[in-house]
Amino acid sequence: MAKKSIEYDIVEVVWIDAEENGDVGWNDLKEQLRYAKKPCPTMTTVGYLVYDGKEHISLLSTIGDKECSTLEKIPKGFVVSMTILRKEPKREGTNKEI
Repeated sequence: MAKKSIEYDIVEVVWIDAEENGDVGWNDLKEQLRYAKKPCPTMTTVGYLVYDGKEHISLLSTIGDKECSTLEKIPKGFVVSMTILRKEPKREGTNKEI
C-alpha cells in the first residue's frame, strides 16, 4: 500500500505552561507565597502543525491515513518561540491564519 504524504510543517514550540500548586483542602500560606515566586515551567513540544490561528496553535505528534495522536492546543500567549524543522506545502482544507 502506498504511503500518503503528510503535508504539515513539523515545528518545535517552546512555551511557558500555566501551573497550579497545592493539595485539596487547606495549604500553608507561607509555602504557597514562596511557591508563587517560582517561574512557570518552560516546555518544548515537537509536532505536526495542523492549525495556526489567531489565538492558538494545534499540534499532533503522530498522523496516519485515518488516525492520529491526541491533539495539543497551545495558546499563542504562552508561546516563546516556534521553529519550523521541516516545511511542507499548504494542504487544501486546513485553516492557517497568520
